[in-house]
Amino acid sequence: MREVSRRGIALSLALSAVAGYVDAVGFIVTGGFFVSFMSGNSTQAGVEVWTDGPGRALLPLALVGAFVIGVAAGGVVVGAHARRRSAVVAGSAVAVAASALVGFALPHAEWRFALLACAMGALNTLYLADGRARIAITYATGTLVSLGLALADLVTGRSSTAWRRPLLLWAALAAGAVAGAAAHRWLGGGALLAAGVILAALALAIGAGARRGAAAEPS
Repeated sequence: MREVSRRGIALSLALSAVAGYVDAVGFIVTGGFFVSFMSGNSTQAGVEVWTDGPGRALLPLALVGAFVIGVAAGGVVVGAHARRRSAVVAGSAVAVAASALVGFALPHAEWRFALLACAMGALNTLYLADGRARIAITYATGTLVSLGLALADLVTGRSSTAWRRPLLLWAALAAGAVAGAAAHRWLGGGALLAAGVILAALALAIGAGARRGAAAEPS
């Protein structure tokens, strides 16, 4: 399996930071649900059935469904074609910005949160190999498992550097969450719009990099 390039790692760190940012804002505006951490929503849905009633469980379950739809859509677009990554990130930018705009017009429309979950799901399809995501962009559990295994490799002498990537990914996600919470306090609904703009800029950067790579290939 081909290793992820340094540029790819830098991009994944930027996207993880944005994912943490969006998840933090989503957690605040949904009143305690997640738009990228589906294990948490699954647990929360089960808890809600016996606390506030089955009706309250519908939102976290809808977020889980939207996340899966986003992953499926991203998988269809990217497939084995890395040059289509910019399209996935651009689509995620549109979804996040659309959710922000709907929030301005219809602040009580909870369906807009599904757009965020769909966008976050799609981002996890940017680095696919053998039917799985090589890099977990929007959720930390898999990254922390990788970190723990890499620390085991460090202790046993199998690898002295494998721990760096998962640690950086987790740190980027956590830092993004801090920034997202701060941005929501200062910008309110505009915090999500800012995330959409950042994703759009990343999509342009990815597209430009893909074009340079294509131009450098021998004809």
